[in-house]
Amino acid sequence: MKANKPSLILFFLALLFTIIFDWTEQDFLAIYAKAIVLPAIFIYFLISSEFKIKKTESFIFLFCFIGQVFDLMDVEVSEIGAVISFLVVYALIMKLFIVEHEKIKLQKKDILPISLVIIFIVYLLISVLSMKFDNTKKFDYIYIIYGIILSYISYFSFVSYITKGTFITLLMSLMAVSYIFSDIFYIFNEYFSHSVVLVLIRDITQILAYYFMVEYFLEKIKMHKRALYNN
Repeated sequence: MKANKPSLILFFLALLFTIIFDWTEQDFLAIYAKAIVLPAIFIYFLISSEFKIKKTESFIFLFCFIGQVFDLMDVEVSEIGAVISFLVVYALIMKLFIVEHEKIKLQKKDILPISLVIIFIVYLLISVLSMKFDNTKKFDYIYIIYGIILSYISYFSFVSYITKGTFITLLMSLMAVSYIFSDIFYIFNEYFSHSVVLVLIRDITQILAYYFMVEYFLEKIKMHKRALYNN
C-alpha cells in the first residue's frame, strides 16, 4: 500500500460516517466525523506532494481549518467567522487561477456555452444572495464580495474546461461545483426548516470540495514536474 493511501481511506471513512450520522440525525457524532476530514486530506496532500507545500496552498488549508472550526463550534460568531475564513480561501484560489493559469482564449464555437455559463452563474448569485438578505441583513457587503469571488472561480473553472477540456480543468470545475452547492445548501439550511436531505447535501458537497481541491493541487504539481522534465 502506498504511503498516502491510509490517509485517503481515513478521509473517505470520515465522509461515510458523516453521511450515516447525518442521516440518523446523530449531530454530536457527525461533528466528530467531520472533524477528521480536513486533517486526513491534508496529510494525504503532504505525503503525495513529498511534504512540499507552497505558501498559498498552506494558507488555503489553514483557513479551511479555521472555517470548519467555526462551523463546528456553532456559537454566536460562527457564521461570520466561517464566512470570512472561506472568503479568504476563495480569494487565494482565485489568486492561483489568475497567477498560475494561462488566459482563456475564446473561439466562436465557445460563445454559446460560455454565455449559458455566465447566465447560470449570475442567476445563482442573485437568487442565493436575495434569499440570504431576506433572512438577515447582517454583513451584506461581505456576502456580496463572497458571492462575486466564488462566481469568478466558477466562471474561470467552467470556461477553462469548455475551452481546454483537460483533466486539471475538470478538477477545477468539480471543485467549483462542490463549493457552490455546499454554500447554497448552507443557506438553504438556514432559510428553510431543518431537513436531513439538506444537511446531507451540504456536508457531502463540502467534503468533496476538499477532495477535488487537493487533487487539483496535486495535478498542478505533476504538470509542473512534467514541464521541467520536458525542458
